[in-house]
Amino acid sequence: MTNDRAARAGAAVPGRAAAGPASRRLRAGREDEAGTLSELALRSKGHWGYDEAFLAACREELRLRPGEVAARRTTVAEQDGRVLGFATLEGDGPEGELGMLFVAPDAIGRGVGRLLYRHVLREAGRLGFTRLTIEADPHAESFYLAMGAQRVGDAPSGSIPGRALPLLAAWP
Repeated sequence: MTNDRAARAGAAVPGRAAAGPASRRLRAGREDEAGTLSELALRSKGHWGYDEAFLAACREELRLRPGEVAARRTTVAEQDGRVLGFATLEGDGPEGELGMLFVAPDAIGRGVGRLLYRHVLREAGRLGFTRLTIEADPHAESFYLAMGAQRVGDAPSGSIPGRALPLLAAWP
């Protein structure tokens, strides 16, 4: 079996995290992980080929600070103790925001984003949210659309003046 086929089948591949969902788990983010999660967000953003100047401009916007992890309802996906990704559910309802959803570059395309997205929608529904907005990176728009979100407009980037981001909506 080739490495790509093995990974899709959930088998361990040398040098890559095992893809088996059975060993993945979701848990609440911890305040002491703020720095680790912030760096994961930057690595994930960098996966799309953005240069260092662009990533430096985004650093502050993608930063989670200690004290914000719980307040932003951060959920972490991990496997065998390794953080694979995280997502935040923000706002007080009935409308909220999928504030962040980032996956480690070597875990992109392995269902981690889908797992986090579905969890956030379930949690939003449980908390009484009726709608979530998503300011998506243009490279992530197709993922959200495939997950059932709908494009509702554009939003200005909080990091890059003059840049517009796809604005999407999802309903729990």
